[in-house]
Amino acid sequence: MAADRSPLAGRRIVVTRPRPQAEALAARLRAEGAAPVFLPVIRLEPAPDLRPLDQALGGLERYAWVIFTSANAVRLVVERMQALGLAPEALQRARLAAIGPATAEALRARGLHVDLVPDTFVAESIAAALPDLRGARVLLPRAAGARPVLPQRLQTRGAQVEEIPIYRAVTAEPDPQALGQLARGVQAVTLTSPSTVRGFLEVTRAAGLDPRALPGEPVFACIGPITADAAREAGLAPLLVAAAYTVEGMLDLLRQHFSQEARDGRRTVPTG
Repeated sequence: MAADRSPLAGRRIVVTRPRPQAEALAARLRAEGAAPVFLPVIRLEPAPDLRPLDQALGGLERYAWVIFTSANAVRLVVERMQALGLAPEALQRARLAAIGPATAEALRARGLHVDLVPDTFVAESIAAALPDLRGARVLLPRAAGARPVLPQRLQTRGAQVEEIPIYRAVTAEPDPQALGQLARGVQAVTLTSPSTVRGFLEVTRAAGLDPRALPGEPVFACIGPITADAAREAGLAPLLVAAAYTVEGMLDLLRQHFSQEARDGRRTVPTG
């Protein structure tokens, strides 16, 4: 869509993802004439002890499935394999499942075949979509503190789940310039995980801003229902929840919202 015709043109939209993952979304926003505001609210730290992961990667033939719930997990696992002198292709000793298209693409970009991507990109769906799991060993390398629903559902279906925390999300040091733009008023804040919700709350409050009463009265665009639940519990409003739990789904949501505002004749671009 041409920038001059896009309903996103002229909007200041906050991108809260860690900077390495933020650029793709920011590039899409710029292409439609929006002004992305980089405010990474979390950064990812590898787990302090990766020996459990090392042991699992040294015996991948023991697992029926390896399940990836984020592109970050893919990156960190592959980097660890390379540090151990293991080829990423060794992951194909098991079947690979990805929670959604971005995670699947991260695997394919490394030459790996993805055996399963659920129709709905949440933990409950991936647990339901896997075939017979009775007695199957499942490796689940993911973020520390992730929702327990996935291993619980897998165990209910008879799987032996080896969950290994390989990284954690911690609050990032915010960019003062980005905080200044937020204080002047923005039209939307994008949230892509419960950890970005928590980080956004901490960063804004530390800067003396009320995340529930921000200048410009921004909407909060959530990539899916799990993120939206976290935002709702935090009292953030109004919330928009993407129908497709992807960056493209979130962009479609924002286009629809600002198109409707334009039709209603409401002002959406603040001054200053």
